Amino acid sequence: MPLEPYPRGKTWWVKGRIQFNGRDVTGYIRESTGASTEAGAREWIAERQAREERRQVLGHEEADERDFTFNDAVVLYPASTETAKYLMPIVERIGSLPVKKITAKMIRDLGASLYPKNSADTWRRWVIAPARAVINNANELGKCPPIRITGYDKAERVRQDRNRGKVSRKQKTPSDWPWILAFREKASKRHGALALFMFTTGARVGQAVAMHPDALNLDAGTAIIPGAKGHEDRVVQLMPELVAELRALPAKFPRGWDRRYPENKRVFGWASKDGPRKGWITACTKAKIPHLPPHSAGRHGFGQEMRVRQGVDTKSIESVGGWSAKGGMIDKIYTHAEDSDSKILDALRTGFVQAKEKTGLKPAEKVGK
Repeated sequence: MPLEPYPRGKTWWVKGRIQFNGRDVTGYIRESTGASTEAGAREWIAERQAREERRQVLGHEEADERDFTFNDAVVLYPASTETAKYLMPIVERIGSLPVKKITAKMIRDLGASLYPKNSADTWRRWVIAPARAVINNANELGKCPPIRITGYDKAERVRQDRNRGKVSRKQKTPSDWPWILAFREKASKRHGALALFMFTTGARVGQAVAMHPDALNLDAGTAIIPGAKGHEDRVVQLMPELVAELRALPAKFPRGWDRRYPENKRVFGWASKDGPRKGWITACTKAKIPHLPPHSAGRHGFGQEMRVRQGVDTKSIESVGGWSAKGGMIDKIYTHAEDSDSKILDALRTGFVQAKEKTGLKPAEKVGK
C-alpha cells in the first residue's frame, strides 16, 4: 500500500510503503509528518518519495541530506539570547550528529545528563523545547525530517523530585483583596499601583513593567497589555480606581536607560520584571503579610478571585486574562482549593438536613430499613 495520510489529533500522519520501479524500498512506514493539514502531509509524502527515488538511483542520499547535522540546524534557527543559552550545552553533546539519527529518547535523556539536580519541568524547558524547535524549524525549511518529543510524565517528575530531594510544582498561594489592600498600605505608590494592576487584569509582572505610557488610554479607561507566550496584545478595561491611580502616576525612565528617547519611558518605571522585587519584599514585611511573589499575588490572585470567589465564567476570565482555552489553564493552574474542609462539611450538613426534612428520618435509619 502506498503512503497515505491520515489525521491523528491535530497532526497528520502517514502509513504505508514507498515503492520504486514496482519494488518496496522502505518497509512499512507509520510516522508523523508534523503537518497540521492534509495538503501539508501530502507535500511531506511527495518529498519523502522523491528522496527515496534519488537514493535508489544514486545509491545513497544526497550529501546535504545525509550530513545535515544538529549544528547546521542551529545555524538556521532564529534563537533568542535566552534560548541560545540553553542550546549551547545541547550543541556540545549532539551538535555533530546527523539530525536523522537523533531520536526523541536521546533528547529526553539529555535532561538528566545535563541537569541532574534540576526538575523534570526544567529539563522540558531547557532541553526538549529548544532542541525540538531547532529540528522542526529545519524541517520546515526542507532540511531534515521532523521530530516529536513528549514531555516527562508525572511518574518521571516525582522520581526526579525524590532524587534531588526537592518538590517541583509547588502549590501557588493566590492573593485576595485583604492581602492586596494590606500590601498597598505599606508599599510605594508604584508598587501599590503595580499590585492593583496585576490583580485586576491578570497581567504578568513582565508584561506590566514592559508597558509604555502609550499603552494607556485613561480617558477610555483601557490598557493594552503586551502579548506573551504566543498570545497577541490584548485590550482590557480598568477599574475606575486604578484609572485614577495611573493618571496620578507619572511615567518614568528605568534606571540607566537613555532619557533622550521618549520610547524608553515605562508606566511603572522598571527595566525588567526583577526591578520591583526588593521593594515588593519590603512592603510584605512592613505589612506583616505572607511574602507572595508578584505572579502569585497578581495573575494567580486574579484567576482565583474571578473563578472561585466571584464565580465569573471561564470564557470571560480567559478573554481578559489572556489565557488560551486549550488545556483548561484556568481550572488546572490558576485556581486553587480554598477552605476545603469547611466547604465539604457545610455541604454534608446541608445534605443531612435536607434528607431529614424530606423523609422525616435520619439518613442512617433509612439505610437500615
